[in-house]
Amino acid sequence: MRRTAAALAAAAMLLAGCGTLPATGVRSPSAAPTATSPGATSPGATGADSGPAQALEAAYEQVIANVLPSIVQINTKVGLGSGIVFDHAGHIITNAHVVGEATEMSVAFATGGADRKARLVRSFATGDLAVIKVDNPDGLRPATFADSSKVRVGQIVLAMGNPLGLSGSVTEGIVSAVGRTVSEPQEAGSPGATIANSIQTSAAINPGNSGGALVNLSGQVIGVPTLAATLPELGGGAAPGIGFAIPGNTAVDIANQIIKNGKVTNSRRAALGIRGSTVLGSDGQPAGVGVARVERGGGAAKAGIETGDVIVSVNDKETPTIADLTETIATLQPGTQVKVGIIRSDGSRATLTVTLGQLPGD
Repeated sequence: MRRTAAALAAAAMLLAGCGTLPATGVRSPSAAPTATSPGATSPGATGADSGPAQALEAAYEQVIANVLPSIVQINTKVGLGSGIVFDHAGHIITNAHVVGEATEMSVAFATGGADRKARLVRSFATGDLAVIKVDNPDGLRPATFADSSKVRVGQIVLAMGNPLGLSGSVTEGIVSAVGRTVSEPQEAGSPGATIANSIQTSAAINPGNSGGALVNLSGQVIGVPTLAATLPELGGGAAPGIGFAIPGNTAVDIANQIIKNGKVTNSRRAALGIRGSTVLGSDGQPAGVGVARVERGGGAAKAGIETGDVIVSVNDKETPTIADLTETIATLQPGTQVKVGIIRSDGSRATLTVTLGQLPGD
């Protein structure tokens, strides 16, 4: 499990990638699908007949039966994660950190059968998404994606994937929030990314769930589970009921670009146009983002931001760390004008108007 160095703005929590699980994890691709409901009581647990409860239970069963055949387990030499069958040609959506540096992998299905060889089509590290393709696409059942812009807080959702290598596992919860922006750091084999407009869910997300599916009760994919929160106070233990998924619309857009063009040509993400890192103040606390490089022709360069400047705010919102700055920019659109507060190398302060550019694709 990867740990991130980014903290949620509203709580002292860290984020952990929900894959890749070490390759030694248990895997049973021919096992019957498993449905679990952490922290919740099964509608039929009382043994009493209940029409509404039985209807909800039947809806769960129907969704699981329809969607699980579209969820796969991806195995590389160093670990495993999950994926979603995207089309009949054999393309599968997953997280970039599930694939890591692998270009070849095998794919197992919750419904059983022999593993299939697959290859990497392209990873988009910036968005933590990747597309792989199985050599033999016979009998694949593509998942159906919903319009994730219509996701509502309170919707019941199911997370499907391979947590801890337990193939075809299902957990349930609700959509806890939408529009979250969360970050994960770059580590060996994991590209790191800032995910804008993520979907927060209470459905349990564990190592191995990455790249799987967050599904509504209509049997449509609304997101790709990617991150789970952890509590530093518990030694990095999981924070129950706090997970994050990349919106389905984003995943579909990136996958279509990769399949059509072989790469991402339009990230649809804003960029300030600098390279930098967190700097500390005299009290030893994060005090801003030191500009190490200004991208030629970018918004920062045109506005007069220089190497050695320290960025302390965007639109009057303080940005004491590079994660804060990245997350703030990720919520904005290319072409947006923002007020950037800086401290010059001589100690003077200035506020510059920057027109944001676009984050490069590949």
